[in-house]
Amino acid sequence: MSTVSKAVLAASVAVSGAVVAGVHLQQSRVRERLREGVLRDFERQHRKQENLRLLEQQIALTEQLEMERSKMLMGKESSQ
Repeated sequence: MSTVSKAVLAASVAVSGAVVAGVHLQQSRVRERLREGVLRDFERQHRKQENLRLLEQQIALTEQLEMERSKMLMGKESSQ
């Protein structure tokens, strides 16, 4: 085998190895991004549930406040 053919063979093996390694790293990054997306979705769902719970609390407190205000107004009107 001539020196040129050995150099071409070595270069093609090196390039092929680099391509295989590059594809492997790219797949690893894509897989990690997919995992992070799932975790973000879980976090988003948790925040949404927490926001709904807080909204329901606010609605209940608003209703309670309105009832107290109406009782107070009724008391003031009956005393006059």
